[in-house]
Amino acid sequence: MKSIKFLLPFVLFLSSLTLQSCAQNQNQKKKDSQTAVSQQELEGLARATVAGGCFWCVEAIFERVEGVKAAVSGYAGGTEKNPTYEQVSAGRSSHAEAVEIYYDPSIISYEQILEIFFATHDPTTLNRQGPDVGMQYRSAVFYRNQQEKEKIEAHIAALENARKFKDPIVTQVVPLETFYEAEGYHQDYYALNPGNPYIQSVSRPKVEKFEKEYKQFLKK
Repeated sequence: MKSIKFLLPFVLFLSSLTLQSCAQNQNQKKKDSQTAVSQQELEGLARATVAGGCFWCVEAIFERVEGVKAAVSGYAGGTEKNPTYEQVSAGRSSHAEAVEIYYDPSIISYEQILEIFFATHDPTTLNRQGPDVGMQYRSAVFYRNQQEKEKIEAHIAALENARKFKDPIVTQVVPLETFYEAEGYHQDYYALNPGNPYIQSVSRPKVEKFEKEYKQFLKK
């Protein structure tokens, strides 16, 4: 009996390592899968890059949109090269948590991407989305060319003229310099971590509201 008691902590330790390894392998498989998709299927698709608070939620919403092939969490809008989640989430960089959206313009337009983006976060709160506070959670749309810039500005003007929001829109409209893909464990975080308290209390209500109010955009 004494030997069993002695071995029990060791067995529990090995079990925890096994579970951790399984989780890491699952995330790595997801990462590898996304890389394969980006090489084989994403080439030639249009891209849109937005920031609207925690990228877990933004990514989850656009992954459900018909015509969107992939939504990748990452960092944009800053000057530091190869930022890490630890740097960005702690506000130790000038980047924002962002999502790069790969979409088929024959199915969904850039204007519709903007419509979904502005409808699923609060563009009137400066450097904040709900419980997340800091420049890393700012609202921003990153354009790749003058045409995109004009479409973004026109969409914001239309929202302001229609008084869709009580307060002025503070969304940044800035050129995209570089998009840095986030660490593998952030990709598809919403789907892979349903028990996470943040996912349950913050992300899930947003996603479910989108699914309820914008059914016309959902994948079949």
